[in-house]
Amino acid sequence: MTTHAKNERRSDCPISVALDIIGDRWTLLIVRDLLFKDRDEFGAFLQSEERIATNVLADRLRKLEAHGIVSKVPHASDARKSQYRLTDRGLDLAPILVDLIVWAARYEKTAAPPKVLKRMLEDREAFIAETVHAAKKRATHE
Repeated sequence: MTTHAKNERRSDCPISVALDIIGDRWTLLIVRDLLFKDRDEFGAFLQSEERIATNVLADRLRKLEAHGIVSKVPHASDARKSQYRLTDRGLDLAPILVDLIVWAARYEKTAAPPKVLKRMLEDREAFIAETVHAAKKRATHE
């Protein structure tokens, strides 16, 4: 578990602590790509429709790694590249992402696939378990 001295935080409020780690506009999108979109390389993250800048992406990946949310591993087929994997700490963000998807789709027009959204609503826990299992399987078989 990564901890920081009190003087590095705005407060010890759990929401504030979480926002200090994952509360910028890009971090959860990188986690989304790793969890739902099977993206795990720097170049693949750049393909997201949100169009993250390379310097911002590099910074967020370093931050995610420093906080133990992702691990960086050598690429399976190209030693010049790296791949990123969600750690158990990162996988524990799955329920938060599912709840954000459900909330946004409830109140706004989104690109959430209706069949996926229906599964999230009908059996949230099973959907999360299957998603986490699939992410772990991808990480160990590549």
